[in-house]
Amino acid sequence: MAYYTLVKPLVSTLILNYRTPLAAVECVKNMQAQTMAGQMEIIVIDNHSDDDSIGILRNRLEQFENVRIAEVPRNLGFGKGNNIGERYARGEYIVILNPDTEPEPEMIEKCVEVLRNDESIGIIAPKLVFPDGDVRDSYRTFPTIADLVIKRTFLRHIFPGRLKRYLQHEHDPLYVHDTDWVVGACMVMSRSLFEKLQGFDPRFFLFFEDTDLCRRCWKMGKRVLYYPEVSAGDKKHRLSGSSLWPLMVKKAGRSHIVSAMRYFGKWNSFKWETKETKES
Repeated sequence: MAYYTLVKPLVSTLILNYRTPLAAVECVKNMQAQTMAGQMEIIVIDNHSDDDSIGILRNRLEQFENVRIAEVPRNLGFGKGNNIGERYARGEYIVILNPDTEPEPEMIEKCVEVLRNDESIGIIAPKLVFPDGDVRDSYRTFPTIADLVIKRTFLRHIFPGRLKRYLQHEHDPLYVHDTDWVVGACMVMSRSLFEKLQGFDPRFFLFFEDTDLCRRCWKMGKRVLYYPEVSAGDKKHRLSGSSLWPLMVKKAGRSHIVSAMRYFGKWNSFKWETKETKES
C-alpha cells in the first residue's frame, strides 16, 4: 500500500490484527470519523494471521491515505506486535486500539487535550461500554494471585470485599479518577513516554502486558487516569474475565496463566495477600 501524504501527524493509532481483518477494516473506518482524523495516521499491524487478512486489509483500506499496513513475520503476541507498529509511528501521541473497540468521535481529541494540559498524566483510557450498555471493569487495582483466583471461582461469593477492591467497585465508573492500571483495549499516551518505557514487555505474549506497562508508568512517576468523560464501544466479554476452566482448555487461556506467572515473578509478588487486602 502506498504511504499516505500526511506531513506530520499529531496522533498515531495502532490497530493490531490477528485473524480479524473485517473488524480491523471497520475500526479504521470508524477512526476516520474522529474529530481529529485529519491529524492522525493509522497503522494496522497484521500479526502474521496466516489467513486472507493481508489481502482483505489491502483491498479494503487502499482508499485511505492516512493508513499504513505493517506485516509481522510471525505471531509475536499483543505487546510485541504493537511495539513493532510503534516503530512506524510519527505522531506525538499514540493510541493502542483493539480492532473491535469503537471510540466515540471526540475520544482521541479529548484524551490528547487532557494529556497536553497535565504533564503528570502518563496514560489515559476512556470508559468501555458493552453493546448491552454495561460498563466494562476496565480499571483495576494491581492484582495478587488471590484476586485472580477469587474473580474466576466460587470464592467471589465468599470474599466479595476482595473482588470489590480488585475491580475498584468503590469508584463510580462515571467519574474521573486515578487507577493502578487500565486494560489495553484502548489507551492513549505520548509516544515519548511509550519509548521511555521501552514499550510493552515482550515477555508477555498475551495478557498482563497492559498491567505491567501501567505499573512501570507509575514507577516512572506518571499517573494512569481513567477518563469516562469519553467512551468507546467494546463488543465482547473477553477470556480474561472468564472462569478458570476456559483458561485451562484454551490456548489463549494458557497464555493468560503463563503471563500471570511472569508478571508475579517480574514484580516479586508471588503472594496471596498484601497489607491492604488483609485490612479489607
